[in-house]
Amino acid sequence: MTVMKKLSLNKNLIAIVCIVLALTSFGCLMVYSASFYSAQHHYGNRYFFLIKQVMGVLMGICAMIFFTFFDYHELKKYKWWIVGVSIVLLILVFIPGLGMESYGAKRWVSILGISIQPSEIAKFALVIFCASYLSDNHDKVKTLKGLLPILMVGGSLCLLIMLEPSMSVTMCIAFVTLFMMIIGGMSKKHTLMFSIPAAGFVPLLIILEPYRLKRLLAFLDPWASPQGEGFQLIQSLYSLGSGGWFGTGIFNSRQKYLFLPFAESDFILSIIGEEIGFFGLIALMGVFLSLVILIIKIGLNAKDRFGSLLACGIAFIIGVQTLLNIAVVTGSIPPTGLPLPFISSGGTSVMMFMAGVGICLNILRQNAGEKAHSLKLSGFKIRKKKLR
Repeated sequence: MTVMKKLSLNKNLIAIVCIVLALTSFGCLMVYSASFYSAQHHYGNRYFFLIKQVMGVLMGICAMIFFTFFDYHELKKYKWWIVGVSIVLLILVFIPGLGMESYGAKRWVSILGISIQPSEIAKFALVIFCASYLSDNHDKVKTLKGLLPILMVGGSLCLLIMLEPSMSVTMCIAFVTLFMMIIGGMSKKHTLMFSIPAAGFVPLLIILEPYRLKRLLAFLDPWASPQGEGFQLIQSLYSLGSGGWFGTGIFNSRQKYLFLPFAESDFILSIIGEEIGFFGLIALMGVFLSLVILIIKIGLNAKDRFGSLLACGIAFIIGVQTLLNIAVVTGSIPPTGLPLPFISSGGTSVMMFMAGVGICLNILRQNAGEKAHSLKLSGFKIRKKKLR
């Protein structure tokens, strides 16, 4: 029985590692395919985005290996430091000389020539903090006072990211905060108390910012401004439609020739759909679903509450960000910038997602050791009883 359990857990670990490496490798291929023309046009180097992505994946592999063997319980000790560093990095984007602005948004920090996107770090910092607090204060989360630390941390991160501005990541942080409180034991009354105002807050944010209102109108009728706000969505739909059932083939996309903005990052799924077709996209979504299910299983089988909440929170980030990206490129929700996990161009994003998977693998390894230990003890007692 012990051997079978170990084999099963080893299979899960190998399966997760293979899926992540397959996704990141495919991501590098598609980043190159989607960007080689624009990279040559803008930077004089067709491998510009590919090199950055490969570097991000290599750092991500190092992070995944490190966290696979780093005791995840240590993260609980540093939860306030982790949140504090995330908040400091989010503040640094507004400091001239450190913060980097692109298309009117300040979302990056340049440190020693290396650009970092703090909002990608903040998502995982929030999960670590919530998992730690909720595991230590299970009885308190039934009260509003007990939820205040999580609301304060989540609200602070949302406010700073909203000021960048980045509504998509703000929504992602808000969803993560709500999800963590729900699985952490928040009452139904408080769930409704926070969910309803949050749903009403989204239209308010759209109305307050003219560019968001324009995006909403373009989403409702992109053909009303085909050369303006509706341009990106129209080009994305052209790209997906051109792929048909089986795609035009790798490297054969036409929309990447400066027709579709951000083809290598937020809208890379459109290029993927054009090149591998509808069935290819279904297969890719199946891979993402398999990864999320495997990580949820790690959470459900974790030996302690902290590990369970941590794994489920990471699975939620991967799942909800994938769904939001799909919704954006298909025109199901208004266009907003949110990368496709493991695949979109962005070193910070791919590194943080791989680090998150590493944490989950550490939970799996410790869970394997705990189960094997308990089974040995159980077997010893049974044998001892028979001998008597």
